[in-house]
Amino acid sequence: MSAVVVNAGLVHYESFGRGSPILFIHGWLGSWRYWMPTMESLAVEHRVYALDLWGFGDSDKSEKRFTMDQYVSQVANFIEQLGIAEPVLVGHALGAGVAIEYAARHAPDIQKIVAVSLPLTHDSIDRRLLNFSNTSVLARVFRWKPIPTKEVEIEAARTAENAIPLSVKSFARLNIIERLLSLSCSILLVYGEKDDVVDPTPIRELNNDLPNIRYIRLPGARHFPMLDESGKFNRLIRDFADRNATLESLELKEEWRRRIR
Repeated sequence: MSAVVVNAGLVHYESFGRGSPILFIHGWLGSWRYWMPTMESLAVEHRVYALDLWGFGDSDKSEKRFTMDQYVSQVANFIEQLGIAEPVLVGHALGAGVAIEYAARHAPDIQKIVAVSLPLTHDSIDRRLLNFSNTSVLARVFRWKPIPTKEVEIEAARTAENAIPLSVKSFARLNIIERLLSLSCSILLVYGEKDDVVDPTPIRELNNDLPNIRYIRLPGARHFPMLDESGKFNRLIRDFADRNATLESLELKEEWRRRIR
């Protein structure tokens, strides 16, 4: 276990591997831990990092920190303190929003973002997340079974009281589509077609002609594409994270061509 003090709060993280850096940012359900299979897959060619956001896993659980401003500041200071130069950001749900917002505020530092299960509108977030006010209601709230493994469920149960509803409300105040359109870095949006936490439908409203944004929908995945279709997901991230890769080069691959809409 590794930790660093950021903004007077403890941030738990894990890192290993060698090469160009990739930073993984988890979502509302779980912690850094569900990134482990992807991190292990990519660590041969990259230095991989994953941290616990405020209120999740083993990081500080002070309620005042459960806002998008606080999360972006947490990531910014984490990157600065560890000296991570121009990382590829891979964020999931809440973490995808943090990655987009971080890039909007620190544009020169980021060239590539993978945003997984990114809610494009506040209505696309399942309202049942707002009921996650304490871990005792975990089984009742998640009867629609978005959590794919027991390990992820255990990590979700460690979430601080009010971390999910407060961060959902803070997230909902952002105009994510406006932020996306303001960025010039390469952005790959990945969705599970069967996602039961974040509705992927609004992605169709984006202009397909935007040169720096592409999206891929994995037909066999739900809310956790990195676990539901790990082989495809890991290969996609590896291809995109290559320094010479572009969004256009991903399109040239027949295995992905049919998934780009």
